[in-house]
Amino acid sequence: MSSHSNSDDVFKPPKELEGAWSAHPTIVKLGHPALRIRATSVARIGPETRKLVEQMVRTMREAYGLGLAAPQMGVSTRIIVYDIRDGDGLRVVVNPEIVSMKGEQLEPPEGCLSIPGLQGQVKRAMEVRVRGLDERGRKISIRATELEARVIQHEVDHLDGVLFIDRADPETLEWVFGSGEGGDGNAAPHE
Repeated sequence: MSSHSNSDDVFKPPKELEGAWSAHPTIVKLGHPALRIRATSVARIGPETRKLVEQMVRTMREAYGLGLAAPQMGVSTRIIVYDIRDGDGLRVVVNPEIVSMKGEQLEPPEGCLSIPGLQGQVKRAMEVRVRGLDERGRKISIRATELEARVIQHEVDHLDGVLFIDRADPETLEWVFGSGEGGDGNAAPHE
C-alpha cells in the first residue's frame, strides 16, 4: 500500500455529491486499495481480458467518462480505454508505456470517475507517444496531443497507483456541483 492511502481520507465528498459517488457502483472510489498499487502487466490477451475490456468500455460510457483504467474497476492490471469524442472513436491500450513527452498544458481541469465531483489543475505534457498492445494483442504506437495526451497520462497514472490529486496544484482542488453529463451531480470533467 502506498503512503497516499492516509492522505486519501482528506478527500471525503460533500453531502451534495453522495449521489455521484454511488451512481456507478462498478467504478471503485477513492480509498479502494486497487487505486493505490502498481498494476501488473497483461501476460496474455485471452477471453478474460476481452471481457474486462468490454466491461470497462460499457462502464466508461455509462458514466460519461473520457477514459477508464482497469484499477478503477478494482482489477489491478495494465489496461486503459478511452474515447475523447473527437471522431476517432474508442481506443484500447494494453500494457501502455509512455515513451516520450513534450510540451506542457494546464487546461482543462481534471476530474476522475473514482473521485466524482472533485477537480483541479494538473500540469501534463502537451504531446505523448505511447506504445502498447491493442485488444487483439497487436503492437500499437500512438502519438497523442492536447486532450488525448492528457487522458492517456491520467489513465496511465492509475496503472501506477497515482491519482490526479497527487499531481494537482492543491490550491486548485475544488468540489464542483452541477447537473453533470450523466445527470449524476458531478460537473467535473469525467476522466
